[in-house]
Amino acid sequence: MTVLLVLSIQSSFAQTKALFNGKDLNGWHSDVPEKDKNPDIAPSFLVRNGMLVSLGTPGGHLITDGVYQNYRLAIRYRFTSKPGNCGVLVHVSTPRALYGMFPKSIEVQMMHENAGDFWCIEEDITVIDMEARRGPKANWGINGDKLRRIKKLDASQEKPLGEWNRMVIECLDDQVKVWVNGTLANFGTNSTAKSGQIALQAEGAEVEFKEVFIQPIKKLSKD
Repeated sequence: MTVLLVLSIQSSFAQTKALFNGKDLNGWHSDVPEKDKNPDIAPSFLVRNGMLVSLGTPGGHLITDGVYQNYRLAIRYRFTSKPGNCGVLVHVSTPRALYGMFPKSIEVQMMHENAGDFWCIEEDITVIDMEARRGPKANWGINGDKLRRIKKLDASQEKPLGEWNRMVIECLDDQVKVWVNGTLANFGTNSTAKSGQIALQAEGAEVEFKEVFIQPIKKLSKD
């Protein structure tokens, strides 16, 4: 019986889980600062036609209730009417840590033509060719007007506006690896956080998410 139980647990651990059920936002909560002053403000996130939608405004974040570590996150998304800005945040912790809006985290950028960039939000991460991709070392930082953006490895791999993109993010210990439409976009090590919640942004443009899947991992995928 013990052996069967162990096998059952291992099998369950390896299974992919949908973080979005296609029906409602169960398992998520939103943090929208404007809602502090106006609780009846229109929602920034909703479910429409079986898809999770970030309406872009009011600005804020949709955050998982659960905390995750050592996982592979796969999402399918598209900008609906015009290209704009959005992002997936990993290792999310303290809310509104930056500018009274952004939670402490590592952002994987989804902004049109910049998908795969890292943004450091009160957390930090290291990449190869750091100075070429982040700017002068003296100006690096994780808040304020410091250089928080770390550019992706190569040219944009995004699909034309209206088509579905697939982003895969693997977080293992202090490493974060990102693919956009099957091409390696970024790889960071020495992350100052190793676990946390996951968040999606409302940052000015409407974005539809068709799939949001997570799977535990014990090693990173090859390039």
